[in-house]
This record gives sequence, structure tokens and C-alpha cells, in this order.
Amino acid sequence: QVQLVESRGGLVQAGGSLRLSCAASGRTFSDYGMGWFRQTPGKGREFVAAIDWNGGVLYYADSVKGRFTISRDNAKNTVYLQMNSLKPEDTAVYSCARGRDRWNPGGAQSGYDYWGQGTQVTVSS
Repeated sequence: QVQLVESRGGLVQAGGSLRLSCAASGRTFSDYGMGWFRQTPGKGREFVAAIDWNGGVLYYADSVKGRFTISRDNAKNTVYLQMNSLKPEDTAVYSCARGRDRWNPGGAQSGYDYWGQGTQVTVSS
């Protein structure tokens, strides 16, 4: 069984930065792509960013491109999401997810099989 645990989010002012981390259990973390998603009430879950198994391929939603950076440290079984230039519309519950394979192009949720519990990020204007 794989467990994904996100770091605590928080409250940040618009224009500020925040880094989320997601620690995974298990010995096969480096065999799978990882992703970040976010969810707001009434909007459903949306794709944010994805990274392939060794960090060589990155993919972002247009809404965060140039502001967010996904990375991973396979030695620590951890994936990160660095969020800069935050906007109030970035307010959401952020969750990490493990891909079903080494890479999941397009960010489709069906490409992920394990999910973290989510962490709240609130950006004030």
C-alpha cells in the first residue's frame, strides 16, 4: 500500500511564495511519475503539474506555467511543488498523486492511482 503525505499548506499574501512537499511510502517511488492537482468548491479537481519518474520531463497547466515548479528527490521519496507569484485564484486544496506508469502525459486523473489527503493553500488579496 502506498501512502502519500503532503506538507502543511498555509495562508500567503498575493505575490508570495510557498513550497509544498509530498512524501511517499514504499520502495518503488522512483519507478513512477508524480503529479499535483488542486480542488476548489464547485470547480472539481484540476491538474496542476506532473513530473516523470526521474525528473527529466515536466508538464504544467497553463494557469501555473512560469510560476510553479515541480521537482522530485528520489533518494527522499519526495515530490515538491514550488509556488511563486501566487494569486488569489490559486486558493485550493492541493493534492499529490502517484502515476500508474513512469510518465502520464496530459495530466489526466485516470493516469494516477494513489492520492494524498490534500492540504489547504489560501492566497489573500
